[in-house]
Amino acid sequence: MGEKQRKLLVLYASQTGNALDAAERIGREAERRGCPASIVSTDEFDPSSLPHEEAMVFVVSTTGQGDSPDSFKEFWRFLLQRNLGNSWLQRVRFAVFGLGDSGYQKYNFVAKKLDKRLLDLGATSIIEKGLGDDQHPSGYEATLDPWMLSLWSMLYQINPKYFPKGPDVVIPQDELIDQPKYRILYHNRETLEPELMAESDIIERARGMSPGKFSKDKSKPDCFLKMTKNEVLTKDGSTKDVRHFEFQFVSSSIKYEVGDVVELLPSQDSSAIDSFIKRCDLDLESFITVHPRETENNGSCGEVITHVPIKLKTFVELTMDVTSASPRRYFFEIMSFYATAEHEKERLQYFASPEGRDDLYNYNQKEKRSVLEVLEDFPSVQMPFEWLVQLVPSLKPRAFSISSSPLAHPTQVHLTVSVVSWITPYKRTRKGLCSTWLASLTPEQEINIPVWFHKGSLPAPPQSLPLILVGPGTGCAPFRGFIAERAVQAETSPIAPVMFFFGCRNKDTDFLYRDFWESHAREGGMLSEVKGGGFYTAFSRDQPKKVYVQHKIREMRKKVWDLLCDGAAFYVAGSSTKMPCDVMSAMEEIVMEETGGSKEMASRWLKALEKAGRYNVEAWS
Repeated sequence: MGEKQRKLLVLYASQTGNALDAAERIGREAERRGCPASIVSTDEFDPSSLPHEEAMVFVVSTTGQGDSPDSFKEFWRFLLQRNLGNSWLQRVRFAVFGLGDSGYQKYNFVAKKLDKRLLDLGATSIIEKGLGDDQHPSGYEATLDPWMLSLWSMLYQINPKYFPKGPDVVIPQDELIDQPKYRILYHNRETLEPELMAESDIIERARGMSPGKFSKDKSKPDCFLKMTKNEVLTKDGSTKDVRHFEFQFVSSSIKYEVGDVVELLPSQDSSAIDSFIKRCDLDLESFITVHPRETENNGSCGEVITHVPIKLKTFVELTMDVTSASPRRYFFEIMSFYATAEHEKERLQYFASPEGRDDLYNYNQKEKRSVLEVLEDFPSVQMPFEWLVQLVPSLKPRAFSISSSPLAHPTQVHLTVSVVSWITPYKRTRKGLCSTWLASLTPEQEINIPVWFHKGSLPAPPQSLPLILVGPGTGCAPFRGFIAERAVQAETSPIAPVMFFFGCRNKDTDFLYRDFWESHAREGGMLSEVKGGGFYTAFSRDQPKKVYVQHKIREMRKKVWDLLCDGAAFYVAGSSTKMPCDVMSAMEEIVMEETGGSKEMASRWLKALEKAGRYNVEAWS
């Protein structure tokens, strides 16, 4: 009797859903080659059973400054146990694929450290780790496609039982097309009992049914905020529209600290939602529940889940991003099966093929086409709602650094938001969903905004800790909260000095919170030199040669170094493109100059500062 068919385990750790997409893609491609795959989140897998697995693939994303997704943290803590030993995984073979952004210093840090730890525990790698890069024109798929082909080939060499017909024999996708992962049940309106339900419960109900894999604490909002102020900070002539928003808590309030982050769930344009429902020939008044199809390889799907029906339109509004997110390649592949016009079918098949990847990127991601726009471009396609629920990107909350202090602004939350707008290569104007929506709100509308609070990358500093802050543009947001808090603390007790480096394009048009900073820089203020601190500005476009915050840091090198020697913590916030690296380079130069050491020594010195919690970066793309 021959060995039974081998099964591939794919473990993923995802923060925003990209790693889940990649894991599902690996699972699909394995199954199309005749190898069953089990796709499981690392927080739903018992790591103590790893030695019993023959082969597994890890798909992990890196967020922010080298942080791991929340779903990976417990799993990683388990792997770090000293008692596991270097032969614990000696019978296990593995492959790691990472998703990261080379614009950040700790590019694909989680994938790299996982790969190393698995090797340290005695596991054998099937192939070299794959590192997907958001900066690549085709995104992570540019690396994933060739990496998968190597993976199938190596797995087949290890054990042909993974692919009984060989790694290159692919089952036609149309044999798998009748298997969406979710089923929709429609409920008779007449039999439904009318329920008086709180807004937070409706959101929790909708997002709890969504395939978006929101963690339980992400389904129900922490609380609601109501806008009380919408003020334009930039002046006429600026190339940017930056707003100062103030909110107050509705009913219950949440305790937060300076440096924390708040996530807002934006509203989508109601007329666009109606257009999507009409285009997909759905009944916007129908009531639905969404259920995972029962599959033998995913225990969670077998649970009996009792969902309360929700209006179809409400479900779409709260969980499916049909107006701003671009669909994945698999969306085009499934669309091709439902296209009745031959020319549309051919184009969709081409887009879904490896040969059409670059053209798909130019059509889809580069133009930031929404799901609704793509569906309107292919009018003969009528996809079942089950597939739409599975494949339309989830509506995700947008994260912002809080720019207020609970001490200085009790019962309030302030945000500093740049309203996102850009022109695509085909000269189409695109706007950020959340920032544009916030900018359109007025306090008079009294809209309740669902929010979640969590820790960011900037720990709240004790008042006795000297600070060096670097926050160009909207990167100044968290530091407005820091300074406002210190000002209140200074009324009753001594506070440590603060240096702040701010930068923007033009002094007259882009100087965010100018009065606030200048008032604190005056004698006796939090940023005054008399208190050991200082306020330094870099206006990059106000002179022929561009001046940035790193140039000002170099100018103040002696004072920066002295404050670091006095135990200061260094905080950086702002755009992830070049600024954090340029600031780090400036700091390396200062350390080299002051110590007489090499570049490597300066780099180690700053790494030690980071490890001690005294060099903190919060950057966003």
